[in-house]
Amino acid sequence: MILAPGVFIAGVVIFLIVSWDAFEAIILPRRVTRKFRLARFYYFFTWKTWRFYARLIPSIKRRESFLGFYGPISLLFLIGVWAIGLVFSFAMMQYGAGSAVNPSGGTPSFSTDLYLSGTTFFTLGLGDVVPHSGISRFLVVVESGFGFGFLAVIIGYLPFIYGSFAERETEIVLLDSRAGTPPTAGELLLRHTFPGGHEALRDLFKDWERWSAQLLESHLSYPVLAYFRSQHDNQSWISSLTAILDACALTISGTEDFCARQAQLTFAIARHAVADLCQVFSAVPRPPDKDRLPPDVLLLIRETLGKHGTKLADTPEADQKLAELRNLYEPYVYALAERLNHSLPTWIPGKKSKDNWQTTAWAKTVNGTAAAALIHDDHF
Repeated sequence: MILAPGVFIAGVVIFLIVSWDAFEAIILPRRVTRKFRLARFYYFFTWKTWRFYARLIPSIKRRESFLGFYGPISLLFLIGVWAIGLVFSFAMMQYGAGSAVNPSGGTPSFSTDLYLSGTTFFTLGLGDVVPHSGISRFLVVVESGFGFGFLAVIIGYLPFIYGSFAERETEIVLLDSRAGTPPTAGELLLRHTFPGGHEALRDLFKDWERWSAQLLESHLSYPVLAYFRSQHDNQSWISSLTAILDACALTISGTEDFCARQAQLTFAIARHAVADLCQVFSAVPRPPDKDRLPPDVLLLIRETLGKHGTKLADTPEADQKLAELRNLYEPYVYALAERLNHSLPTWIPGKKSKDNWQTTAWAKTVNGTAAAALIHDDHF
């Protein structure tokens, strides 16, 4: 007999909300467009607070380190929120059913129901609180089975998340020696002006076409991955993807060789990824506050690449096409960068920029001349 039906029903509602939210976040491998989601509200408020405190840190390095903690910590706390919600829901159902338990000492109360729910959910089975009614025993059996399954799913979920993160970072790390740190489109194209470089560039675009598809699939199904930041300075999945989009736009608008077709394919799936991720994170697309590619920088890119045998079209039609391509993705990557507190890359590297592999913990840089010769003889 249910003595407090209101409390019992509230417990059932909490159980359904939490369990369905965990099911959507962990098991259901697709994007969920439902407006109300516990995980969505959780990440909205916690990320907003975390980012606020991060902006109070003056040191860029320490700020990035602080932001890097958010992804793993938020994931662990979200699992904790689900577990606490489920324990409370079963405790409320036990209480609504009349607290039909026999504690070893004292009288039944909500705290006793909460204790029974916690020990049952985490499969401790201490036996000091025993249910003595049919519905109470039924709830204990259901909760013990559900708790066991929940813990089993979590054990399989965490390795998958970290495996997806490692897979994402592999191509980003490889881009270091190919496009500089942080990666830029101008440097990427310049470092592929060697004999056979266009073919190597085509292969790189093909790799990033697949990488973008994997990013789209994994980050739509598991948005928490977007909060996991790269382990190296001046690297991020947003800046790397933007640099690839920049390079594809330059290639499509400025050349007609065989590499341009692969650039189109890579551009299409990469733009698809950033557009869909903006929808997931409710990031409204808007143009960057400052033009990322001023005319003088574009002229420098064309002149530098021309000196190394890669001629980009320098016509009003090419400029118009490049502008149209940029309008297709820049508002989206800018919105994502703003939401996730990343910086977009420039089109050419700074004068004092060094690749990550050229620096060590014991010296600021390795031999500059020798190191540069391993990658290219000239740079912007």
